[in-house]
Amino acid sequence: MHLIKGKEYPCHSSVTMALIGGKWKTVILFHLIEKPLRYNELRKGMQTVTERTLSLQLKTLQEDGIIKRKVFSKKPPLKVEYSLTEFGKTLIPLLTSIANWGDYVTTKFLK
Repeated sequence: MHLIKGKEYPCHSSVTMALIGGKWKTVILFHLIEKPLRYNELRKGMQTVTERTLSLQLKTLQEDGIIKRKVFSKKPPLKVEYSLTEFGKTLIPLLTSIANWGDYVTTKFLK
């Protein structure tokens, strides 16, 4: 067993899935690989996600130290940008592999 932040995980892959698993986290992270994005830019790339879900997933990823939120102005309208942290950038090879495998599956097996 592995104990991280007070939670027990049976293996290392379960730790990974706890941090980036779910329907939207990998999508968010994949969009942030190339450059930082504002909330609305992320939303445009993920048209079926609800605003509440996107906000919650961004907050969770930020709390886990995977992304950072940078505010550029002190008074409304705020300009907020999301980007990968150095820790988050360590996920790039994994995210790329996941995307490549998804492409392989959809072109070879699920037609």
